Amino acid sequence: MVSTLPEQQTIGYIHSVETCGTVDGPGIRYVIFTQGCPLRCLYCHNPDCREPHQGKPVTVTELLNDIEHYRSYLRQGGVTVSGGEPLMQPEFVREIFEGCHNLGLHTALDTSGYVVLDVAKPVVAAADLVLLDIKSFLPDTYRRVTSVAITPTLELARYLDQIHKPTWIRFVLVPGLTDDPDNIRGLAQFVAGLRNIEKVEVLPFHKMGEYKWQQLGLPYQLYDTPAASPDDVARAIAIFRDYNLTVQ
Repeated sequence: MVSTLPEQQTIGYIHSVETCGTVDGPGIRYVIFTQGCPLRCLYCHNPDCREPHQGKPVTVTELLNDIEHYRSYLRQGGVTVSGGEPLMQPEFVREIFEGCHNLGLHTALDTSGYVVLDVAKPVVAAADLVLLDIKSFLPDTYRRVTSVAITPTLELARYLDQIHKPTWIRFVLVPGLTDDPDNIRGLAQFVAGLRNIEKVEVLPFHKMGEYKWQQLGLPYQLYDTPAASPDDVARAIAIFRDYNLTVQ
């Protein structure tokens, strides 16, 4: 007797999607922001992504059907899964990437790397590109910024190098918090020792997410922190370039 029950579909929780993203990977991207994050970054501009099950439940099939509507212009870009932290939903993200490959689309994983390495491996294998957010390099600064340890992120970075996975490093420059030259220099030296890094992105801290903290009633510690200036960014870029890294 043949079962008439529908195939079980993997369900994930997402915060939102952006159908025409231009900053989360190469080209024009369909960006999926997943729900749930183990970090508590002081400057997070998506604090409403923190709690895993407060997002919208969707199936992989539903997302792929929507992505297919934009397929023609995504051929010069692709699909990025960001967050939140996508690796909190590894099976969901892996299946999205595999479905995108069936559509002929490039895939990118935007992650903090704070995950057990064996959990990350199948997802990384299905991604064409990894955008690895390294929030800081000095361990005490990293913990102050994120409330977690840096060790898992560095382990993932080394693994990506080991398997030659194309990777972009993303670093948020926050005046008075992550802009210590020793912090930037330590990160630059570490990244320069990896052979798979295509470029480093220095992302200036901005004030656009403050209103979300107010709306959620969350304590925000950076109200008095100014946005990173062009001069701040230029100084950070110069340090990375001292280590012969390609920087944007």
